[in-house]
Amino acid sequence: MLEGLTKQQIEQFIRDGFVRIDNAFSEENAQEVRDILWQDLPCDHNNPDTWTKPVIRLGMYGQEPFVRAANTDVLHRAFDQLVGFGKWITCKNMGTFPVRFPSNEEPDDTGWHVDASFPGADPANYLEWRINVRSKGRALLMLFLFSDSTEDDAPTRIRTGSHLDVARLLAETGETGLSFMELAGKLAQLPRRNETMAIGKAGTVYLCHPFLAHAAQAHRGKEPRFLAQPPLLLRNELTISGSEVGYTPVEEAIRIGLGN
Repeated sequence: MLEGLTKQQIEQFIRDGFVRIDNAFSEENAQEVRDILWQDLPCDHNNPDTWTKPVIRLGMYGQEPFVRAANTDVLHRAFDQLVGFGKWITCKNMGTFPVRFPSNEEPDDTGWHVDASFPGADPANYLEWRINVRSKGRALLMLFLFSDSTEDDAPTRIRTGSHLDVARLLAETGETGLSFMELAGKLAQLPRRNETMAIGKAGTVYLCHPFLAHAAQAHRGKEPRFLAQPPLLLRNELTISGSEVGYTPVEEAIRIGLGN
């Protein structure tokens, strides 16, 4: 029987907004993914002189190694524990990859933000996608490390506990919520929070509350960093009030943020 997350890990998720799972998928699986991505990069793996940009974004990936990494028994058990059995949709692709390279040039995408989850008036414009207090469409933000990541290797920065502040902010905006850019513009007004770096070996996954504020940063290490941050999609809406059967950790964190 797969044990899954401990009580302490679930409490940490509710309190801090994330939980780290080591060895969520194998290092061999991570290597298979990197091999595919290198084929699509416009530079030479063995020649750092060709690594001329701080970040290169690659498109959606649904090949078998990507899908396998997202659907291990360990992760499925954690999804059930955090989101609820039958309440999430199986991942069919790993989304886009911002591949980050060692560079003295500052990347232009290091602002604090919360990932949006449902389209606005123009579905093709991601900056106008929206987030509401029920996290319509999104159950989790997930950070998949496909290469070893130390503090020098541009790990994602996480504002510990910021999901609670964002829940309160979104509560004032109703079902329509805020756009990606509107919410990003309000994050500076929220209480100061400690930062955590999403470091770990290849095969590590951070399962994060969908309201968690996070940001990219410059790469000061030696090897390119490969990371994906696909959403775990919701099958139905979250319940944050009036439940007769209790609340999942994702829902409970929102309720705590709202003072319930």
